[in-house]
Amino acid sequence: MADRWVGRVALVTGASAGVGAAIVKRFAQLGLKVVGCARNIDKIKTLGDELQKSNASGSVHAIKCDVTQEKEILSMFKEIKEKYGGVDVCVNNAGLGHPATIIDGKTEDWKNMFDVNVLGLSICTREAVKSMRERNVDDGHIIHINSIGGHMIGSGPFHVYCASKYAVTALTEGLRQELRETKSHIRVTGISPGLIKTEFPLRALGQEAAQALYTKRPSLEVDDVVNAVIYTIQAPPHVQVHDILIHPLEHD
Repeated sequence: MADRWVGRVALVTGASAGVGAAIVKRFAQLGLKVVGCARNIDKIKTLGDELQKSNASGSVHAIKCDVTQEKEILSMFKEIKEKYGGVDVCVNNAGLGHPATIIDGKTEDWKNMFDVNVLGLSICTREAVKSMRERNVDDGHIIHINSIGGHMIGSGPFHVYCASKYAVTALTEGLRQELRETKSHIRVTGISPGLIKTEFPLRALGQEAAQALYTKRPSLEVDDVVNAVIYTIQAPPHVQVHDILIHPLEHD
């Protein structure tokens, strides 16, 4: 990794499992000070202890935060400012999906998806950019972990989920334009993977349906997404890697 990221501060939301935990681990191994947030931070603390024992050049710090609650997000950024100075990289990884259709889905499921996937992401983005500007950090990076569902509508009961991810696609481009208009060199990247082998389908569909899905369709590994994240932040400062779509081979 370029030396410019060693010792810098990265925030990763949804960091307790799956892609988020893997990004935290890789960042710490590459020398960043990583703040991982989630509603349950026990796994993040355990990961931090393991990395410390393995002599990782970076470090991991856990902060409890529910990204559906603005007060908790603001409190988290205040704590990061007080303890670590501020955020240089923000990976908006927290996301969820409910099998809630448009014609008979539950309003609470719709609201939960938009609160996490859209509003939580937007608040974290706003506060991260604010943190960078306060410290005159002009080479920061905002990364949205989007979904292939933010670019195409598939079959099944996830159309409202796709709508929330289409919003992330729009927010990625909108942020790029706003940063450009202010002559900022802060970069923004969307990473949109297809089906990944994580806990996400298990939570959304249940064990039996998730296993059937994995049997029927090819899938990505967590590291496939992590490698894309590393590629984006390692790109030269003048390069804007705007969006990466990652499909498993022989996808639908």
